[in-house]
Amino acid sequence: MNLATARAGLLGAGLLAACSSPPPSQFPSANAALERMHATHECSRGVAGEAKLDYFDDSGRVRGELLYVAMLPEQLRFDVVSPFGATVVTLTSDGQRFGLFDLPNKQYLYGPANGCNVARFTRVPVPPFALVQMLRGEAPVLVHRPGDAQLRWAGGAYEITVASTRSASQLIRLVPHPEDFQKPWAQQRVRVLGVSVEQRGNPIYSVSFEDHVMVKTAPARVDPDGLEPPIAPSGPECRTEIPRAIRFEVPYSGQDLIIKAKELNHNPPLAEGVFQQEPPRGVRSRQALCTD
Repeated sequence: MNLATARAGLLGAGLLAACSSPPPSQFPSANAALERMHATHECSRGVAGEAKLDYFDDSGRVRGELLYVAMLPEQLRFDVVSPFGATVVTLTSDGQRFGLFDLPNKQYLYGPANGCNVARFTRVPVPPFALVQMLRGEAPVLVHRPGDAQLRWAGGAYEITVASTRSASQLIRLVPHPEDFQKPWAQQRVRVLGVSVEQRGNPIYSVSFEDHVMVKTAPARVDPDGLEPPIAPSGPECRTEIPRAIRFEVPYSGQDLIIKAKELNHNPPLAEGVFQQEPPRGVRSRQALCTD
């Protein structure tokens, strides 16, 4: 699959845009569209969610309940909870250190906080910084030179193609927020529909975003016993959209990860050490030294 195929794969989401015609006031360039995307999400320092996790590959299907926190630039925590309320898998990444507690296999992996190690949990080759941005509803943008991003309107959405300085290319699909469709382009909020990346012509991943909802800042966390001071939100007041359904597909391996959120908040309160963990007793520890 190349970017042309990815474009077709993301077209279905584009057909749900406000209309098939472009807005009266169009973005003048790819950079202008990307700037509006960043501005739409700039109040969000991160997101906390409660979701259903659904993973497919050639060996079968795994489902579970997921609690997650994702904060800029690349801090992550994922907790998979069993139907009985027990935490069976925990991933933490503070930007430098990675930890993965795996109760079913009674092991704890630790190592550098890179995409290779994080993929031990997600099973998709998305680096931590890109994963954080996508969980917030924003598309990560490959490093590129000025002029190496192109914009067109096709299939009811803007298509931005980015040629990276690192032999990679990218397709981002986005539309103006329905309430902003008639506004001047510089006042439009945008809704990301999908992003796909390939390296030297080989597909790396494709992500689609659906069921966008307006999400507010999380409230302060209050100790019900009144013994500890409240923990304030980790960022400013924020009200912007997040997709409740995010699907990650890896064409070359057949891996497929779907996260369907039930609860979402921007800028959650952060307890000390939330992105770090120590191996529990009775669990063997093993260093994970894979590299991206």
